[in-house]
Parts: sequence; C-alpha cells; structure tokens
Amino acid sequence: MPVFEHHAPMPSSQSRLWAWHDSPEAFVRIMPEWERLIPVQLGGLENGEETRFKMRLGPLRPTWVAEHFDVKDGQAFSDKMVKGPFGRWDHEHRFDADGDVSKVVDTVQWRLPFHLLSGWTAPITVMPRLRSMFRFRSDRVRGDLRRIEETADLPRRRILVTGSTGLIGTQLCAFLFSAGHDVVRLLRRETVLPKHLSSCETVRWDDRTGEVLEGSFEGFDAVIHLAGAGIGDKRWSKARKALIRDSRTGPTRHLAEALAAAEQPPEVLLSGSAIGVYGNRGDEVLDEFSSRGEGFLCDLANDWENAATPAKEAGIRLIHLRTGLVTTAAGGFLGKQLLPAKMGAGGPIKGGRQRLSWISMDDYVHAVHHLMMHIEAQGPFNITAPTPVNQRTFARVLGRVLRRPSFAPLPGFVIRTLFGEMGQELVLEGQHVEPKRLLDLGFRFEHPELESCLRHTLGKVRAPSPDLVKTRS
Repeated sequence: MPVFEHHAPMPSSQSRLWAWHDSPEAFVRIMPEWERLIPVQLGGLENGEETRFKMRLGPLRPTWVAEHFDVKDGQAFSDKMVKGPFGRWDHEHRFDADGDVSKVVDTVQWRLPFHLLSGWTAPITVMPRLRSMFRFRSDRVRGDLRRIEETADLPRRRILVTGSTGLIGTQLCAFLFSAGHDVVRLLRRETVLPKHLSSCETVRWDDRTGEVLEGSFEGFDAVIHLAGAGIGDKRWSKARKALIRDSRTGPTRHLAEALAAAEQPPEVLLSGSAIGVYGNRGDEVLDEFSSRGEGFLCDLANDWENAATPAKEAGIRLIHLRTGLVTTAAGGFLGKQLLPAKMGAGGPIKGGRQRLSWISMDDYVHAVHHLMMHIEAQGPFNITAPTPVNQRTFARVLGRVLRRPSFAPLPGFVIRTLFGEMGQELVLEGQHVEPKRLLDLGFRFEHPELESCLRHTLGKVRAPSPDLVKTRS
C-alpha cells in the first residue's frame, strides 16, 4: 500500500502548533483554495469526532467523512476515511518538538478503490495532488504561526465580526480563532448559518434599523465590519446600485451609532472600504494621502467611510480597510477568470493597460489582524500588495502559472456590452494603489509578488521549500 510522508518545520513551540490545529475552524484554514471544498461538519481533536466536507472529483461532488482516533493531547492525532473516494485513507498528524520550534509530520497510507491501480497510477493521479495539498497546508500554517508569534505577548481579544460567512470573512474568522481570540458573529435576522457553524456564538440584529434582536453589543474589544451586497455579482441596474450602497452605508451607520452608545464600547472598529475611493487614475501612484476620485465606486466608498464617523466621535479607534482585489482561487476576482484562463482565453482586455491592485487572501487576513493589534493604527489603510500590475501582466503571469497561452485579446466594447457600467468601473478602469501606511506600520507580506500569490492559491508552487516529502510502497 502506498505511503506518503510530509515533514514541515514550524516557527513555534509544539504547544502553540497543537493549539493552532485544535482551534474550532482550523480545517477551514488548511482547505486548499483551488479545491473549493465545502465544510459540512468540523470535528474537534477528540477520539470519535468526525469532520465532513464535500469535495470535487471531476463532475462528482462526493462527501468525505473522516473520524479522529488515537488522539494524544498536544502530540498527535489520526483520522481515517469512513466515507470517500479512496479505498483506504489513514492519516497520522504528529507534532514533534525541538525547543522553541517544532515540526508537523504527516503520514498517509492510502489505496484506490481498485487497489491494483494504486501503485502504477500514483505518480500521475494521487501524488501530485497530495504534494500540492500538503505544501499549501504547511505554508499557510507557517504563515499563521509567524503572525501569532508576533503578537503572542499581547492580550487576546473578544471580537465581533460582520460578513463572517462570506469568502473573506470565513477565512478571517478561522484565523482569529487559531490566534486564540474569542470570535462572535454578528448576523442579520434572516441569515442562515452553514451547518458546520451552527454551534458558534452569534449576535443577531436588524441592520436596517440597528435593533439588536439577540445578544448584545457590550463587552467587545474589537469589531470588524465587512458586510455588504456583492459589488461584482450582478450587472448594475438602478436597483442593484441602490442595494450595494444601502447594504453598506445604512448598516455601517447603525453599527457605529450602537457601538458609540454602548456602556462598554470596543477599543477599535475596523470598517470595510475599497480602493475604488480613488477613482480611475491610470498609472498615477496612489497611497492613503492621495485625493479621492469620481464615479459610483468612489462615491460609494466615500459614503461608506463617512457612515462610520459616529464611532470615531465616541473615541473608538476607527480604521478604514480600503481593500483591493483579494486574489484567491476559491472565488471572487480570480475565481471568475480561472475557466477562461484554463481554456487559453485569458488575454489582455482593452489592451490590458488598466492597473490592478491585488492582495492575497493570507495577506488580507494577516493585515486586518496586524491593524487590530497595533493600537497606534487608525484612519485609512490600503489593503493591497506593494506590487500592483497592469491587466496584461496579470493575464501573462496567470497563463504562465497555469501553463496556458494568454494572448487572446478581448475588446473593451464586449465588456461594456455584457456588463455595462459595472464592467467599465470594475474591469476597464483601475488604480495603482500602494499600501504605504501598512508598510510603515511594519507589516511584512507573505506574497508581495503576484506570481507567488497565484502559485500558492492554485497549488502550483515551484520555489524551494523547507518541507521534506517521502513516498514508499
């Protein structure tokens, strides 16, 4: 039976490494972004606990059920596949200590449903996927642990999060749990939580009026506000633009006023915004001190930020998260481009000169945590990587990572015809935005370059790794 071993050194103690894996949503953090797994049940590190998720296997969406066993607190645990696509899957996770550093040793014994095919097909079927998956997992855990170590001497926070079930909020909450914080989700009355989050702590409110329906706004150290209707989900009709605006400005104002009126207000409010505040500026280099621009997105971001003013007036530290294009294979901006790019149709759009200010998912999550934990941080911060690129370069790098051609052009009128004003502002216009204040605050990026980000999120990493991989039969 084939055996896969992966040895990954980690920049923290054995106890902290175990605590990361024992956090409530650790599985969410280690899901490879390109696999687009859907959690159904998250089992704790106890014997008999089960983790369930739906996966992609060609056109099929089978459910994988893994049962934990042989749990040695602080040292190791194993899981076996109870249901899934393999004939057998036994996975031991061991955490070895070496002073202030540690190592994760993953040992997987597996076989395919038709066992005679396991050995000779492994090099082209299973092993490449395993190597990519475990490299992603170890890189993400290492990155998280580095950020946790940076603030290990600071008190952990009780944090209220809106937008917690979205693409970004899901990863942010999972990281905050792994860092030892106490996370509570602020939900609208009608929001239905995914099954794997059904037991999490929540506060419910009417975001149209600010009325608290369940729980309280009292006693939080920090509030992270990310909620709002998707900007690029649908063509911008008059009604859609009103929904995009109203889902941000109204709830932000109600939240800021409620926090300002609390007997125990939070120390900090981190409120969502967007680099659209600068408008279409061509190749002009922009930072947080640049003037604001014109257009729907600019007006939206401006009103969005102003809506949070009551919190600042009440003495709450206010941070505006001017977010760029969060670049992840799990969805969003990059997710929409993957199919055409894989088909060789991901070339320059309208010449490809428009600037794209992007950021990796990990750097977004870590940047928000960095700002929350540094009490001197306040005001607007550009949440973008330090190396914006034009759209032509983005297409070329994506094609290189995917090993696909990227020269097929797409005229601008096609985008305007298909998407109207939304296509004009989101696709045909752009900004060269740099994170000056974030860098000045000492933030270090995991993925400062685009190719590093794309290879990580797509499982195409080629760079040297501290990990050791062994295979045997």
